[in-house]
Amino acid sequence: MSYLDAIVEAQREEMARDDKVFLMGLDVSWGMIGSTVNANGSLVDQFGHERVRDAPISENGYLGTGAGAAMVGMRPIIEIEIAPFIYVAMDQLTSIISKSTYLYGGQAKLPITIRMPMMYRVGNAAQHSDRPISTLATLPGLKIVAPATPADLYGLLKTAIRTDDPVVVFEDFSLGGMRGEVPDDTDFTIPLGAADIKREGDDCTVVTVSGALQVAEAAAQTLAAEGISVEIVDLRSIFPLDLDLILKSLEKTRHLVIADPCHDFGSIASQVSALVAEDGFWLLDAPIKRVVTPHTHIPYNATMERSLYPTAERVAAAVREVLD
Repeated sequence: MSYLDAIVEAQREEMARDDKVFLMGLDVSWGMIGSTVNANGSLVDQFGHERVRDAPISENGYLGTGAGAAMVGMRPIIEIEIAPFIYVAMDQLTSIISKSTYLYGGQAKLPITIRMPMMYRVGNAAQHSDRPISTLATLPGLKIVAPATPADLYGLLKTAIRTDDPVVVFEDFSLGGMRGEVPDDTDFTIPLGAADIKREGDDCTVVTVSGALQVAEAAAQTLAAEGISVEIVDLRSIFPLDLDLILKSLEKTRHLVIADPCHDFGSIASQVSALVAEDGFWLLDAPIKRVVTPHTHIPYNATMERSLYPTAERVAAAVREVLD
């Protein structure tokens, strides 16, 4: 199954399982890049326009509609067509969705899933290329996942839809055509807060965020030819965060590199670095190294843009540096 297929099939199965689940967003009933239509066909053909709702170009409006629907017992999936479009709906996200359960003393539940495709590396320029994972991770009340394989996306999206709290699902569309094995089980889910060891190794732990997994895997192949054994821990879940698995890996490797496509200042890599420094300092034989995106706007020129993000070469160089 491809990464995009996993999105469609997870939604299809959850909509069939629970008639309270519905999908809403821009152009979700017809095909374009970033929508829920691909080779599997259109969800609207199966569920109709009542449950596959095209919204006007007003993220603030339809995200607020989703919040209200969740409060009265529905389980909306809200697609923000490109992740940076969430900025015009931040009032709904920060003031209503993330806080309502707290403000109402637990009397209000918001079982809302907010899908945010990140379309970067493709010359989308500054207004459309953000990866706002770390921005939203500062908001208490949100659960956040950033899967980087078809199976993880399938399992985590299904979990998000079934969860009684707001869950933001960051989808890395640089992985859209990637294919991988996905369990043939409609009850397959992945718990929130569980990282995963994607490659076992002995010399250095590389923690990855979202699409940085693939560049880390390429770096690990290069380093293996040099006799360096890399262990890759993919976070998958940003909040809650699986610090225990990271520390368990460090007990073995004693070296840490973190690859994260977010901007460097306040990145997920920065948070992981701080937590490891606080709770696992004595496990480290060398300083932590982050491979992140510089604190600058993303240029329209695609060649200039691609050099900003974590690459296999940068990850490999960071591993060599911490082992030196």
